[in-house]
Amino acid sequence: MITTRWLRRVDYATTYASMQAFTEKRTLVDRSCDDEIWLCEHPAVYTQGLAGKPEHLLGPSDIPVIQTNRGGQVTYHGPGQVMAYALIDLQRAGYFIKEYVYRLEEAVIRTLLHFGVTGHRVSGAPGIYVRLDDPFGHGRLPQSPGKRSDTPGLQQAPDFSGLGKIAALGIKVSRNCTYHGLALNVAMDLEPYARINPCGYPGLASVDLSTIGVVVSWDDAARVLNDKLVAYLSP
Repeated sequence: MITTRWLRRVDYATTYASMQAFTEKRTLVDRSCDDEIWLCEHPAVYTQGLAGKPEHLLGPSDIPVIQTNRGGQVTYHGPGQVMAYALIDLQRAGYFIKEYVYRLEEAVIRTLLHFGVTGHRVSGAPGIYVRLDDPFGHGRLPQSPGKRSDTPGLQQAPDFSGLGKIAALGIKVSRNCTYHGLALNVAMDLEPYARINPCGYPGLASVDLSTIGVVVSWDDAARVLNDKLVAYLSP
């Protein structure tokens, strides 16, 4: 069973500490507790992943930077973005980390589809992207996983040509239990993304639903995303 907690607007650092405490308790004291999804948004904040490099912070100015233990590089969180923190016992759910990431991404893709938008995966770059010139078109990307003609043994850099990132993923797994999760951009001030290299990629465009012409409230977007996450993360 997955329980949803609607946290609304909450401080990032406090929420991060609560996720750690929840996961520590369930892994060391009571493994039988329900899985949970926490839905919220944060005041403006940059978060660095374990691999985060300071050179990707171009000029944070008055926005605080918080070091975290999730994977990945720097990203931005702020009002108008749905944060979905998934606290899942993977051992009990019956799937591994790679499939877990796939399920998170699929929930976002299905959420976007609910609003008429086509979301895409990009080979070598977790998260979900949209075509900037045709966010509603259904053609598959040449840079989709499995479509690129990669040279065996040679890892190619992700190709973001013509794309904007609309959802970011960053996870942590402790004793088969996950925390952190994903961020879906709904209706934000996107300017703070210009002060970083999002997810460590210089020039990567960041978009939200409002900039591609989809008018939807935070509550409605969060409700649809929650429904998709519950469906796709269930055992």
